[in-house]
Amino acid sequence: MKALQFSVSVPQYLALTLLGALNKVLFYSGPLATVKLVEMPEPSLPSPDWVKVRTLMCGFCGSDLNLIMLKESPTASPFSSFPCTMGHEICGEIAEAGSGVEGFKQGDRIILVNQLGCAVRGIEPVCKPCRQGRPSNCENMAEGGLAPGMFTGICSDTGGGFAPYFIAHRSQLFKLPEGITVKEATLFEPLGVSLQAVLENRPRDDDMVLVIGAGVIGNFVIQSIRALGCKCDVTVAEPEPFAAEMAVKAGADRVVSGDLIRNAIEVTGAKAYKPMIGKEVLMGGFDRIYDCVAGQATLFAGMRALGTGGTLSMVGIGKDVKLDLTPLWLKLQTIKGAYSSGYVNYEGVRRHIFEIAAEMVRQRKLSLEPMVTHTFRLEDYRSMIEVNLSKGKHKALKTAISFQ
Repeated sequence: MKALQFSVSVPQYLALTLLGALNKVLFYSGPLATVKLVEMPEPSLPSPDWVKVRTLMCGFCGSDLNLIMLKESPTASPFSSFPCTMGHEICGEIAEAGSGVEGFKQGDRIILVNQLGCAVRGIEPVCKPCRQGRPSNCENMAEGGLAPGMFTGICSDTGGGFAPYFIAHRSQLFKLPEGITVKEATLFEPLGVSLQAVLENRPRDDDMVLVIGAGVIGNFVIQSIRALGCKCDVTVAEPEPFAAEMAVKAGADRVVSGDLIRNAIEVTGAKAYKPMIGKEVLMGGFDRIYDCVAGQATLFAGMRALGTGGTLSMVGIGKDVKLDLTPLWLKLQTIKGAYSSGYVNYEGVRRHIFEIAAEMVRQRKLSLEPMVTHTFRLEDYRSMIEVNLSKGKHKALKTAISFQ
């Protein structure tokens, strides 16, 4: 079978750091490319607790693009293994089920719960995060009977969704709910990230909220806020017209672009104070911020625009940043990490985020299908990468590889 495989060496990393700045195509085409379409055998079951999955559709994540373009922090490299078949936003069909897999059979359609925690790795007793229902934050991601990997798609042993087949542990299976399409199912992973981030930093009705970035995650943050019935005021910072238009449809009260601090003053009525050197710091500002970009510029401006006692959820995955931490102590702020999803207490019941998402989708509180704007064949992966490098030009939100 053909699979889209990622791999990088230190010399390759150094060469692309220099040459890739001159020509981005070198990251995904030519002898230095970090991704290549390779021929490899179909996977076999490592134990009776695993299934072989036929991929139906796999979304292309912003983190996939960052990995290919070497924009991810090397700090996470101990929790990945190369070469690996990419793809972690997956809807598939069970092609073969091991004898130890209960509740699932050949032909069942599933959404992949992509985390590779203790249960997947055969580790007992499980670590504290796994015990709390957050295998995405497992403390054993480089241990056990599996190659290092935070999730399917960056682990050399499991394969990934950018291939016709991959393997999954029984604990990673979520049955495709009735009435939900393959396209919608492919979006459950990014939707879960967004919904979890909102539940863990839930706005009050009288809050002023800022969402930075209106790509797929930002859009789902807005949709999640509205699906939860929050009547808060939502401002979105997004320069691309198509993404901005979709943000308004998702429930944003307004979309701004340009200088984030100046926009915060106009929207919230905060007072600006000019230091001897540098950008203004605001007294007042937004109550909650969801930074879905999490670069140095957005985090710097976001902290200045966040009000006293406010919470900033870092939903995007940034690289190394240098920040002035004065607003953190001056305004008693909370900076909260957000990564993947798991179990949460929702309306007094402990439930997996996918269950809550499925319920909201069936009730039409969330709109998923319009978010998948482009689908590609696996062989056309370079075109998919190029669309993602110019999303505004192509009016793209979520792109995906379809095997249907």
